[in-house]
Amino acid sequence: MKLIISSSFKKAFKKFTKSNILLKKKIEESLNLLVENPYQNGLQTHKLSGKLYGLYACSCGYDCRIIFEFIEIENEVHIVLVDLGSHDEVY
Repeated sequence: MKLIISSSFKKAFKKFTKSNILLKKKIEESLNLLVENPYQNGLQTHKLSGKLYGLYACSCGYDCRIIFEFIEIENEVHIVLVDLGSHDEVY
């Protein structure tokens, strides 16, 4: 599985981790786990509903969520990173 990073995710990542190196490292660890297996228990991956229907979320710390979707390109599943932020920011 490969990650595709959207411009909105890049912007949110830069803003959210601006002054927190430990959080940046935790997010990077979560992204590595996501590529290995998106449904690992530690990630708490789940489908979203409402205005975010069709997307998924996983946890990367107490109050940090990664919003993503699965897409298929040439018979290979990829993960598109859509957004990042606190629970209140992304939902």
